[in-house]
Amino acid sequence: MWQLLQIELLKIFRKPRTYISFGAIAAMVIIIQIALKFDGQSYIEFLTGSLKDSLEIPYTNILNGYFVCFIILNLLLIHIPLLIALVAGDSIAGEANMGTLRLIASKPVSRTGLMLAKFMATIIYTALLLIWLAFISLLISILIFGTNDILIARNDALEIIQRNDVLWRYMAAFAFATLALTTVAALAFLLSVFADNSVGPIVSTISIVIVFTILSEMQIPLYDRTIKPFLFTSHMLAWKGFFYSKVDSGGSSLPGTIENIRAIGKSSLILVLYIIGFVSAAIYAFNKKDILS
Repeated sequence: MWQLLQIELLKIFRKPRTYISFGAIAAMVIIIQIALKFDGQSYIEFLTGSLKDSLEIPYTNILNGYFVCFIILNLLLIHIPLLIALVAGDSIAGEANMGTLRLIASKPVSRTGLMLAKFMATIIYTALLLIWLAFISLLISILIFGTNDILIARNDALEIIQRNDVLWRYMAAFAFATLALTTVAALAFLLSVFADNSVGPIVSTISIVIVFTILSEMQIPLYDRTIKPFLFTSHMLAWKGFFYSKVDSGGSSLPGTIENIRAIGKSSLILVLYIIGFVSAAIYAFNKKDILS
C-alpha cells in the first residue's frame, strides 16, 4: 500500500495543474493582505456598521494578523473546492483519458487497494493545500500585521477573543476545514469513476457544491426543516464555531471555551459519513466497472 501511495503522490505532484492551486491561493491571499494593509480601516468600518458612530474603535489594534487570517478564511474557503476538484476529479478519469487505467488495474493489486491508495493521496494533497493556506494566511499575516485580540462579528453581536486564546482555535479550524474539503474531494473522486476525462467530474463537483451551497443559504422554513440539515455544504462552515466562545455574566468571552461544541461534533460526524459513503460508492462502482481504456 505504501508503494502504491508513493506512486499516486508522484502522479499528482508531477502535473502542472497541481501547482496551480498553490499559486492561486498565494495570489488571492497576497491580494487581500495588500488591500487590508493599505485600506483595512474601511473594511472594519463596514464590519462594525453604525457602532463607529457611538464608540471609539481602535482600528490599529483590531487590524492584526489574527483578524486578517479570519477574513481570509471567510473569503477563500468557499472557493477552494474548485482547486480540490481539479486533482480529485482527475484521479480515475485522468487515467482513463490517458489510456493507462486498464494497465494499472491489471497489476497484482486489488482494485479496492488501488482506489484507497488514490484517495489517500488525494487526502494528502488536500491537507498540504490547507497547510499552505495556513502558512501564508496566518503566519505571514502575523509577520505583517502583528498580533492582538481578535474581533469576531456574529449575527447579533461583536465578540472579542484574547490574543493568547486564539492560536489553538485556528489549529482546530484548519483541521475541520481539511475534513470539509476532503468531503468535496470524495465527491469528485466518486464522479471520476464514471467519466473518461477529468472535465466532467470537475464541473459536476463544482455544480453540486454551488447548488447545495445555495440551498444551504436559503432562508426558507421548508428547506430548514428537511433538506438543509442533511446537505454537506450546510456543515462545511462549522469551523467558525471554534471562534464562538462562552461568555460570563458580564458578556466577556471565557478563554478556552467553545459555545456549541456539540454542533461542531455533529457537523464533523455528518461530513465523515459523507466521505465514507462517497468513497465506498466509488470503490463499489470501480470494482464493477468494465475498463475499456
